[in-house]
Amino acid sequence: MSAQATFAQLARDGGRAALVTVIEGPHAGEHLLVRAEGEPEGGLGSAALEQRALEAAGELMWAERSERREELFIDVVAPPPRLLIFGAVEYANHLSHLARVNGWRAYVIDPRAQFATVERFPDALEVVVAWPGEAIERLGGIDRATYIAVLTHDPKIDDQVLRLALAAEPAYIGAMGSKRAQAARRERLLAAGIPESELERISAPIGLDLGAVDAEGVAVSIMAEVLAVRHGHAGGRLSQRSAGAGPIH
Repeated sequence: MSAQATFAQLARDGGRAALVTVIEGPHAGEHLLVRAEGEPEGGLGSAALEQRALEAAGELMWAERSERREELFIDVVAPPPRLLIFGAVEYANHLSHLARVNGWRAYVIDPRAQFATVERFPDALEVVVAWPGEAIERLGGIDRATYIAVLTHDPKIDDQVLRLALAAEPAYIGAMGSKRAQAARRERLLAAGIPESELERISAPIGLDLGAVDAEGVAVSIMAEVLAVRHGHAGGRLSQRSAGAGPIH
């Protein structure tokens, strides 16, 4: 199967990959398929071109963006973004619904079988009854396109999730909790050996400042922050956005 045919199949199957095509010069028309995992397929006829292609593909397939880089065009396919929601709580029900509406894959994770049921979370792609380590392993680990929302308020669950998340490179880590709860969690993680600089990767309290107090509104604030992070924005008001800052919608 050619690199182009394999790329098309990966797109149909919801895989993550980049097809690099030389679009000008003596090697025009050559293709290199770069997967998220595994060896590249094809070739560009030049070791220097292939090195540049691998670097660009590795960047863009996780940014989920196709782009021209000089004489190379990098075409990217990726599965819908994945949101791991820890805590089978009411917020998780509304958040998984918003994730589905926005085309995301939401997973609700909680070791408490009496709460983590399909009936309570009908919009989740999967409800996983397991402790964080087992659940993450079952779901294929944490990659650079994984977004994590910790909603449990239970240190036994929260701390385990956050340690695992900080040991990986997820796109986003958010954790719920009051200022007191955040301070206590911070002290526990520091005591567990997590460097203080790493704790800055946690968005806590989770969500944008929308003034929401009910579960539905809080879920909107969380989903809004997640979407802003995915698109590289801070999440401010459009009416206050400076002119020339790029497309609005």
